Amino acid sequence: MTSRYWVRLFVTTLFLGGLTSGVLGFIFRWDEFSTHFVNVEISEIITAFLWLVGVGFIFSVISQMGFFSYLTIHRFGLGIFKGPSLWNGVQWVIIGVALFDLVYLRYNAFADEGEGLSSYVTFAAIFAVICVMIALVKRQQARHTFTSAFFFMVVATLVEALPAFRSNEMSYVYLMVSTLIICNGYQLLRLPHYIELSKKATKERLDRKAAQA
Repeated sequence: MTSRYWVRLFVTTLFLGGLTSGVLGFIFRWDEFSTHFVNVEISEIITAFLWLVGVGFIFSVISQMGFFSYLTIHRFGLGIFKGPSLWNGVQWVIIGVALFDLVYLRYNAFADEGEGLSSYVTFAAIFAVICVMIALVKRQQARHTFTSAFFFMVVATLVEALPAFRSNEMSYVYLMVSTLIICNGYQLLRLPHYIELSKKATKERLDRKAAQA
């Protein structure tokens, strides 16, 4: 893909992350910002929105770093394991470990005395279902991509969201994870479109050069 379309993907993902964080931030942190709306403090609302957008930009950059890292890891995985079959199996094992850790490690680290697993399992289940839905949409583009798409959505998102999980501030967790899911899903689903545009632009440029020769 040409640099022009890499930049376009970067910019659109950046603003998507900013807008997502700007909107969802008010929802997930309503207790903090509700007084600004009740008192119609326009300047405070705008300031808070811009701050949340800036946070979303950071989340988006983290998402894009994770996406490009996974593209590299995926190519290495296919090469090391001599094709998709064994590599897919390895990815499923890592997915299982990641989802187990999402429940078990967080429960061990942050659960109050006597608190059950239900809230931790529910969060992981909802997260997994959303990732499955995005992977199913990706499979409509190419049937063999479900495993790699699901792996990216689960494992990459969890790794990218580690700062939020370590804080265990749930409004922060919800905001960061939601923004990362949207940015990761967007990149995953839109990359083929930009690749096709890049190929078309390259072909047109070569045709023009050939016509001028």
